[in-house]
Amino acid sequence: MASEINTNAPVTLINSFEVPEDRLADAVRSWEQARDFLKEQPGYITTRLHQSLSPQAKFQLVNIALWESPDAYQAAIQKLGKSGIVAEFKGIDFHAALYTVIREDE
Repeated sequence: MASEINTNAPVTLINSFEVPEDRLADAVRSWEQARDFLKEQPGYITTRLHQSLSPQAKFQLVNIALWESPDAYQAAIQKLGKSGIVAEFKGIDFHAALYTVIREDE
């Protein structure tokens, strides 16, 4: 479908979190710490955290963020990993990937 990904184009991060029921408040606090760190990094555009309406959903939290490029995101994530903030997410599984828009409403 798509041939090559433009590494200089804006990308969307979709990060789904598997959160144990008793860790939801902790997960939100950890996300806020990570957000505060990442929004100061080059290439950050915006982010929003979504919570499932269903308590039975596998992914209770989903983060949608925009970055100026995959390279900017990767550099920021490397810095985040060195900051120690990621340790706050212990016991919370997250599934992150970068996406590019291939279709839109007209």
